[in-house]
Amino acid sequence: MLFIKLAWRNLFRNKRRTIIAGLAIGLGLAALIFVDAIYFGEEIVMVKIATSTFVGEAQINRANFRQTQETELTIANFDEVMFELESEAIVEKFTPRTSAFGTITSPANMSGVNVFGIAPETERDMSYLDEAIVDGEYFTGDNPQNILIGKKLAEILDVEIGDRTVLTVSQAGTGVIVQELFRVSGIFDFGDRSMNRGVAFIRIGKAREMLGIGNTAHTIAIAFTDPSLSENKTLPFWEKFSRYGNEAVSWTEIFPLIASIDALMIIGKLFIAFILMGVVVFVILNTLFMSLFERMFEFGVLRAVGTRPFVVAKLLLFEAGALSLVSIVIGSIIGFIVTWLISQIGIDFTGVEFAGIALREKIYPTLTISQFIIYPVAVFIFTIIVGIYPAVHAARIAPAKAMRRSF
Repeated sequence: MLFIKLAWRNLFRNKRRTIIAGLAIGLGLAALIFVDAIYFGEEIVMVKIATSTFVGEAQINRANFRQTQETELTIANFDEVMFELESEAIVEKFTPRTSAFGTITSPANMSGVNVFGIAPETERDMSYLDEAIVDGEYFTGDNPQNILIGKKLAEILDVEIGDRTVLTVSQAGTGVIVQELFRVSGIFDFGDRSMNRGVAFIRIGKAREMLGIGNTAHTIAIAFTDPSLSENKTLPFWEKFSRYGNEAVSWTEIFPLIASIDALMIIGKLFIAFILMGVVVFVILNTLFMSLFERMFEFGVLRAVGTRPFVVAKLLLFEAGALSLVSIVIGSIIGFIVTWLISQIGIDFTGVEFAGIALREKIYPTLTISQFIIYPVAVFIFTIIVGIYPAVHAARIAPAKAMRRSF
């Protein structure tokens, strides 16, 4: 207790210096907390967008379909798989889709396009498509010749709602070219250039007819009752539905870059931590050495009356610890206030793309308890380590030399 009292008293002999030093380290700590909160919030938003926009939390495909996109590779035992999904307790919703590459033509232009055949009712619950319609309407009624295209594709084709387009695809297996006339019933905007430019949606019944694949599909998109289940690689679900030549995969395999965002977050936080360490080293060394030289006579007297070097070093280390505690309090308060305020309004990165995903909503920094435990403890430990050097220097002071330098 004596060392603690002495450390606090010595630390606040020069209040201005202590406050400036505490602010310097505290701002670094606050920056680390804020950056961690942004990364955490960004991860939540990106996973949400990746799974809710169109892909889903999991998918069932024929093996190798995702790599080759061959229209012949349809889901084997499709009806049985659909029936098993209906009785699967952890599955909340699912929808079948067909997928094929083709061309879409208007009187003004033509373009390559990835054509998805969807079931309108189940797709509405599964994806963001119906909410992304900016002109016209989502599939209504039962007209099989309706088509939804992206905003950019509509500009390329120079078409509007109600205009006619011709869709051309090749049948699975035979390669026979099939053309159908469609009328644009809706234009969507996903905020993603690739989808807005190169994707079109038609009803799954018409898609099956054009592709000649019968009553099956290329993909079944799935959402679980608990989204975290999709990241559980030991879930029996994956093995159960990876039969008959099919494969069940999580979104983490479809978007490996997003799944590895934790590694990117660690790199970013290490960069900020490296800067903080530099600040801590400079501030701690500067503060402790200035305090040491100002009190050189006192340390000389302490050593002259028989105080052991270890005790002198211990006193300096206690002062370093006291300074780190002041900095932690300041940094934690600033970090919490700034992060909380920003979390109420969010940071607008709408339109920015990362790992093939276009952000279409604000990022809200997310506070966690670990941010106020791990980082402050790390700052405290690192401060003590840095304080060893001036502490050792003080312990080696020769009493006569210290007292003579003080006059």
